Amino acid sequence: MTYEHLFSPLIINKLKIKNRIVMQPMHLLYTPDGFCTERFREYYFKRAEGGTGLIITGGCKFDDFGGAFSMMSLESDDFIPGWKAFTDGMHERDAKVGVQLYHAGRYSHQKGLKPGLEAIAPSAVYSTFTRETPKEMTRDELKEIIEKWTEGAVRAKKAGFDLVEIVGSAGYLICQFLSPVTNLRTDEYGGSWENRTRFPLELVASLRAAVGPDYPLCMRISGSDFMPGSNTNKDAIEFAKLMDAAGIDLLNVTGGWHETKVPQLPGDVPRGGYTYLAANVKDVVNIPVLASNRITTPALAEKLLAIGRCDLIGISRPLLADPEWPVKALEGRADEIRGCVACNQGCLAKTFFAKPVECLVNGDAGREYLCRDVKPKPSKDILVVGSGPAGCEFAIRASGYGHRVTLREKENTIGGQIPVAAVPPGKHEFRDLIRYYETMLKRCDVKVELGKEVTEDCIGDFDAVVLATGVRYRSISLPANSSIPVYYASDVLSGNVVAGKNVVIVGGGSVGCETAQWLVHDASADGELLHFLMSVKAEPLDVLEAMIYHSDRTVNIVEIAKVGAGFDLGTGWPVLNDLKRMGVGTYGNSKLTEIRDRCVVFEQTDQEGNPKTVTVPCDTIIVAVGSESNNALYEKIKDQVANLHLIGDAHAVGKVIDAVREADLLAAEI
Repeated sequence: MTYEHLFSPLIINKLKIKNRIVMQPMHLLYTPDGFCTERFREYYFKRAEGGTGLIITGGCKFDDFGGAFSMMSLESDDFIPGWKAFTDGMHERDAKVGVQLYHAGRYSHQKGLKPGLEAIAPSAVYSTFTRETPKEMTRDELKEIIEKWTEGAVRAKKAGFDLVEIVGSAGYLICQFLSPVTNLRTDEYGGSWENRTRFPLELVASLRAAVGPDYPLCMRISGSDFMPGSNTNKDAIEFAKLMDAAGIDLLNVTGGWHETKVPQLPGDVPRGGYTYLAANVKDVVNIPVLASNRITTPALAEKLLAIGRCDLIGISRPLLADPEWPVKALEGRADEIRGCVACNQGCLAKTFFAKPVECLVNGDAGREYLCRDVKPKPSKDILVVGSGPAGCEFAIRASGYGHRVTLREKENTIGGQIPVAAVPPGKHEFRDLIRYYETMLKRCDVKVELGKEVTEDCIGDFDAVVLATGVRYRSISLPANSSIPVYYASDVLSGNVVAGKNVVIVGGGSVGCETAQWLVHDASADGELLHFLMSVKAEPLDVLEAMIYHSDRTVNIVEIAKVGAGFDLGTGWPVLNDLKRMGVGTYGNSKLTEIRDRCVVFEQTDQEGNPKTVTVPCDTIIVAVGSESNNALYEKIKDQVANLHLIGDAHAVGKVIDAVREADLLAAEI
């Protein structure tokens, strides 16, 4: 496939970019003191070398109130030399580079500010994102923010950045001025729409006057706040027109606020699901419009440009996953792209714990400055046993380092637990990881032997053996004998068995919750049916809405601790919200005590320690209580094989991100 739209140039003000691919800013936490670091520099150099036309870094703070310590900074002239060296390097790699000047307002966490300071915002409105209440800023503080923002833009220009983006999205400071939910002021900056837009208009005017007419300014806006009582897509259109008239050169349109209950980033969001917001804006302005959120493939990007929904394609996590996304598409190698699986485990979840960003599928992400020092090793014949993420990743990487690799798998397909993990709602992107591994194993000439179980008697003559034999599921002792069938979660997710109408899941970690979510959706109206019924007007909207909330299965989760505790921070709430929407019973602090004919009995303890007995109907029991390393083969051959390695879940049960990183490190060292 050719991508004539995606790889056509575009001029923004007087800035020419070579293609329509824009890397969006994202918090990386690679700059602990705000200065440019080797880690930051090499991370972006890799994306520039991969063919991205415009890369926007950030967020970048410019004052003491708007951002956290670990963000890049342009607070003073001291930061300019380091960033100038960085932008020079980006230009040497044929990429244009912008910077997002960032102010979080009431989204600034107290712990991220200097001692004695507190977050400031248009009004003192409690934030469910930070769980703190900011201080209402004075007029003097408002004017000072505009001055500091302007000074930051001037420094950005001096530092060689080709463009400045103003963050006016996601519920940050500008959104807080625009929204009647967070702007309760009674002066000239609050109340009417005219007053609520005064701050961003004054800000843009100040920046334009300072940087001159020929320097590109971008505004990132929320296409809809997705917040009750706040601004809608209609308000976003009006704001976009104001920004166009005020001198903004590019509008970057994204989704809602951090506080919204409408998911923005996970796999629940359809690919390109929010590009209609960009299309709404494009219809009313005379400047380029950039669409973003879940645009994952070159084919989708090309289509969006071809149908005129936007002028530029904004991606960030897909370039975290594969920095060569653009050049692979340009060279006709789109099938080699390592796709983002929309898990948010290595990016979003890491930042919640103030840890540097990583990537589940790309073990090199954030380690580019270390990878350049990998020295070639003597070529070896290597046997890899097991084709889950650890086995496949190691095989591909080791082959890339010049080793001759044989991969043996006892099943007839590769992937380990990935096919099962890809079944629950919002997890379908994991299937793309299998597609990537299949493509790259073939490209790298890895000898793949399927349907071949390895025992201690058939290891063969290899220079090294790597065992990636995965896990075995934990079982539990259930009370008494019963006619109710008992299955593992993988049994139903793989389609090997069909669960009945009344299901009890023992285990409420991430696997138990996602299995419950799939079970109720499996017995509910799907999107194809709803689209059909709505398009032919077979049923009124209230009937269709009722169908969305109904499942023919009743599912209850019984968990000895807290239901949902196994998710990474910031990644589980869409699943838990969906369980509530679909009426799934969640019983934490509970223990199964009795199984009767067609029902189970369990004891639940409340917060005061008082027990109560609960009985629910049941015709299927599903066990989801975790797994343990399958390292039996390792124990049998560890004294026979000199160069033997154990990786992934076979080494220590963890997440895919752990397995991929471990495999990459071993491939570089073996």
